[in-house]
Amino acid sequence: MKLRIKGNSIRLRLGRSEVLRLAVDEKVEESTAFGPSEGQRFDYALCASGEGSGVSASFADRRMVIRIPRSMIQQWVTTDQVGIHAIQRTGEDGGELRILIEKDFECIEASPGESQEDAFPHPLEEHSHAC
Repeated sequence: MKLRIKGNSIRLRLGRSEVLRLAVDEKVEESTAFGPSEGQRFDYALCASGEGSGVSASFADRRMVIRIPRSMIQQWVTTDQVGIHAIQRTGEDGGELRILIEKDFECIEASPGESQEDAFPHPLEEHSHAC
């Protein structure tokens, strides 16, 4: 699972096996170690949630969790839908967090050393660009 954070936006890209794992296990998790201690690790997860809620993100104890309703996951997994988009309000000041979860497609010109083994075939190969 690839994570990109820029300003108040979060973007996750999942390979084929991760999309399948999300559908079956209802969770995909990753972590990044910045040092040897537990306090120097950043964890992030994408999890299924109940049907009454929309897409949401939370952050506590060095862990970011994005939750998606099961019905949205099933639709995403079983169709050619590329992504799930959501906006979460961040407070009374009108701030918002943009959330995007996407299937990770093959790049036409991949970066050296970057594996595309688990990527989805690119649907618009002739119109795609380098990653």
